[in-house]
Amino acid sequence: MSTTNQSNTNSLPFLLAGIPGLEDFHMWISIPFCLTYIMTLLGNSIVLLTVRLDKSLHEPMYYFISMLAVIDLIFSTAVVPKMLGVFWLDSREIGFETCFIQMFFIHTFTAVESGVLLAMSFDRYIAICNPLRYNTILTSSRTIQIGLLSLARGAGVMTPLMCLLTSLPYCKTRVIPHSYCEHMAVVELACADPSVSDLYSLIVATLLVGTDSIFITFSYGMILRSVMRLPSQEARLKALRTCGSHISIILLFYIGGLLAMYLQMFSFGLAPHVQVLVADFYLTVPPMLNPLIYGIKMKQIQEGIFKLLRQLARLSISQA
Repeated sequence: MSTTNQSNTNSLPFLLAGIPGLEDFHMWISIPFCLTYIMTLLGNSIVLLTVRLDKSLHEPMYYFISMLAVIDLIFSTAVVPKMLGVFWLDSREIGFETCFIQMFFIHTFTAVESGVLLAMSFDRYIAICNPLRYNTILTSSRTIQIGLLSLARGAGVMTPLMCLLTSLPYCKTRVIPHSYCEHMAVVELACADPSVSDLYSLIVATLLVGTDSIFITFSYGMILRSVMRLPSQEARLKALRTCGSHISIILLFYIGGLLAMYLQMFSFGLAPHVQVLVADFYLTVPPMLNPLIYGIKMKQIQEGIFKLLRQLARLSISQA
């Protein structure tokens, strides 16, 4: 295909199918996704506001929680509004550049979240295994640097992938059988060999997820060994409760991600709409559950939220 024809073809928009086979039920399917998005916005915004206003929460652990909340907000906003537009208004068209920008945000902030979860495991390792040096090792400035490094890593490894994908000619059907610009669904529309981009994405995913998972597992293994050596059962339970919310988030993130990825790669005889729904729920449910898990598991976050709500209640009464 000539360069001119490829350029003309790649300037055409894609069409999102929504959930193939369930088009007649889009309006009903949209309800849980809409509620999930609203809860995501409220929950993560409350966490951010609580950490911002409560000075007792100005510590590295809560800065990492705030980073996770920002990631969840960006993650959801990159996907859900357009998804609801498809479900509610049949607004299926998405521009060529917009599609890859959406894909870039999804993959970049997936990588960033993995980096933040790794940083949180390191934070807990220092707090439990080397508490006397915690304040000297993890300062506020160093915590921010770790967050920026995670962002730079995610954007750095995803930018070449987007360059490879956008250079492919897309001259097959313009219909993406998905609710958003899912990577593998878009690549299947290319009429050129995508083996280079496939190999790159496989290597990046393996290195990022594999390396982060290994270090997270090592950190919590060391934490568990230290906790089991504590003389007091109460102290052991307190330490385990502190790590419980982090482990819940990690399992939700990695297990959900692996399940969504493998269902896209191998159908296992499942209907296409099942694969799409699993991928959609992976991008929408964890961002909603993260602040709920922290609110339930972490006493300091609970107290901060209650303090914030009391302040808002007093403010509204005084203005009435």
